[in-house]
Amino acid sequence: MKKWKPIAIFVTLILFAGYVLLNRMNLNPLYPESAFSYCVLFSVLLLIITLDRIGRFISIKQGGNINVQFVKNSRPLRWPLIVLGVLWGAFFAVLIGSSVLFQVNAYRNQMPELTEMDFASDFDTVNTSQLPIVDKEMAKKLADKKLGERSSLGSQVVLGEPTLQQVNGQLLWAVPTYHSGLFKWLTNLDGTPGYITVSATNPQDVQYVDGYKIKYQPNSYLWQELGFWARFTAAPFTGITDPSFELDDTGRPYWVITTYKYLRGFALPEVTGAVVLDCATGESERYSIETLPEWVDRVQPEDFIMTQLNNKGEYVHGYLNFSDKDKFRTSEGETIIYNNGNCYLFTGLTSVGGDQSAIGFVMIDMVTKEPHMYRISGATETAAQRSAEGEVQQFGYQAAFPLIINLNSQPTYFMTLKDTEGLIKQYAYVSVQDYQTVGVGETIQEARLNYEKALNASPGGQMVGSTTTDAETITGTVARIGSEYSSAGTVYYLVLQEHNKLLFSIQGSLSDELALTQAGDRVSLSYYPTDSQTQDVSIFDNLEFTQEN
Repeated sequence: MKKWKPIAIFVTLILFAGYVLLNRMNLNPLYPESAFSYCVLFSVLLLIITLDRIGRFISIKQGGNINVQFVKNSRPLRWPLIVLGVLWGAFFAVLIGSSVLFQVNAYRNQMPELTEMDFASDFDTVNTSQLPIVDKEMAKKLADKKLGERSSLGSQVVLGEPTLQQVNGQLLWAVPTYHSGLFKWLTNLDGTPGYITVSATNPQDVQYVDGYKIKYQPNSYLWQELGFWARFTAAPFTGITDPSFELDDTGRPYWVITTYKYLRGFALPEVTGAVVLDCATGESERYSIETLPEWVDRVQPEDFIMTQLNNKGEYVHGYLNFSDKDKFRTSEGETIIYNNGNCYLFTGLTSVGGDQSAIGFVMIDMVTKEPHMYRISGATETAAQRSAEGEVQQFGYQAAFPLIINLNSQPTYFMTLKDTEGLIKQYAYVSVQDYQTVGVGETIQEARLNYEKALNASPGGQMVGSTTTDAETITGTVARIGSEYSSAGTVYYLVLQEHNKLLFSIQGSLSDELALTQAGDRVSLSYYPTDSQTQDVSIFDNLEFTQEN
């Protein structure tokens, strides 16, 4: 019984090592989860030492029997209790000292000052043919359908979470494949075969890319589990979170794992860079924010950004602002958008107590955390969704979370309207400044035309960038005509001899006469003039057929 202390210490250290491995614990005691674990470990070790000094069990042989007795030590150690008090005292002192009660300025200022920008000049004018109409839910369904086309893979792999990104200028969702279970992992230790890409602008463009292996995965097993591998090979002494599946410009898949530290004790996590880890080989490299490869779209976790924005609004005048003066908060929901080739987190801002109105919108760069604010009063994203759904309430369609777009300098919400199966049935545009101004249609072009009509018909309304508030009707001779088919339907393009500097875009569903129209025909058309060379036609009539009738 004299050897119980070293045995107890050995068992404790073994159990702690197992805990570190199973939980992929950060080994740096400056992080709260690690500091707590170390405090518990030293508490147990000091308790073992203290119990040994209070007394010990000894075995006494009396006759043919062995009796175990506890013999007290008259002078127990006191220093372990002092050390324990100092350890836990320091832990709770740092915990309390890093709370908002003592660090309110740091909580408010962690998000930089919101730089006010001009929406019309800073925000890209949208190309409606490149609108991202495929959301995350739909991307996963399309990827699952593509996976089902390969019957040999259906039972071996499952799909991971889609990640929106821009690859060589194309906006797409990348969806990794994962092992479907332990036995599939054991028989495929070199990884799952490839990933699926889904175009964010064209639901028909779904590709299975099988030239790469995904060996290191979340929720995999042993050393191939992504968190385990990244922790103990790339970042044993720093915080890591939010792994993102991204492709470089050649299509090679990587895990981009955010690294972070705490700015105030155990509070205010701040991004420091990322670990970029090859999905197939496990090779990794640490980068700071300034040295990240250009193809990395984002390292700022969305929950970090939203928390910092809400802290800035909550503590705008300290934590004793009982009148809620100038307080603001983020609206319900956020989305990822791309502008000028950069990735941003977009969300609205509402005053505390507000519900359907926004005081402005913010876009946060997902690499540098640079904030852009657009002070535009109007409807929140949720209010815009309800307004669009109201236009098609007879069908029961549900609006996806909207994107904000620059439609001829007019801030506008764009969203898809989906049925209960998640299929896109219609599209909607909603004015940010007046959410009762709505345009819906079965195609993007039709919805835009209806929106422009509604906007120009609203009190004081005029499409910013328009040269007139009214539609213009012209008659001319067709010089050239052609058509283009896409997921949005057939679009016809024509040039009139009398207006050869303008290109007219006409949705195929606008008139059955379009399919029979040819060069030399006399036509009449109406459109809302804009500063663009391409004009969207709202009414079309082939006069040749009218004359025959």
